[in-house]
Order: sequence, then C-alpha cells, then structure tokens
Amino acid sequence: MVRAYVTIITGTGASEDAVTAIRDLSGVTSAHVVSGDFDIVAEIEAETVRDLQKVVTAGIHEVEGVGTTRTYIQMD
Repeated sequence: MVRAYVTIITGTGASEDAVTAIRDLSGVTSAHVVSGDFDIVAEIEAETVRDLQKVVTAGIHEVEGVGTTRTYIQMD
C-alpha cells in the first residue's frame, strides 16, 4: 500500500463543499480544511503510485472548486 498527502488550494469560499466531495472519493482516507498556504489536506492511499496518481487526477482534480494540488508520498 502506498500513502500520500495532498495539499489543495481551492477557489474563494469553496473549501467546505470541496472537502465534503473529496472525503467521498475512493482512495481518500481523510481530508480536512486547514489554515495556511493551502486550504485542504487530504490523505490518500492506493496499491501503486500509478493508482495514487489516478486518485488525484481523476478524482480530486475533478471536484468543483479545486485548483492547485501538490502530492507528497509517504516514505515510512
């Protein structure tokens, strides 16, 4: 199992709706609205790195209000 954290910047006022939709995506284990340089942090997991990529590109990026994302693969 491969795990990663995804930081997400949303449009103005879109964080609450976006985090609700992200939490419902397959592969997302948790997601929270945060303060700071980004708006949401999601934890995701999948069988392979390629599958993680699909969670982000075909899942998170398709959520209305989601803008820029950065993915950080867990190393331990």
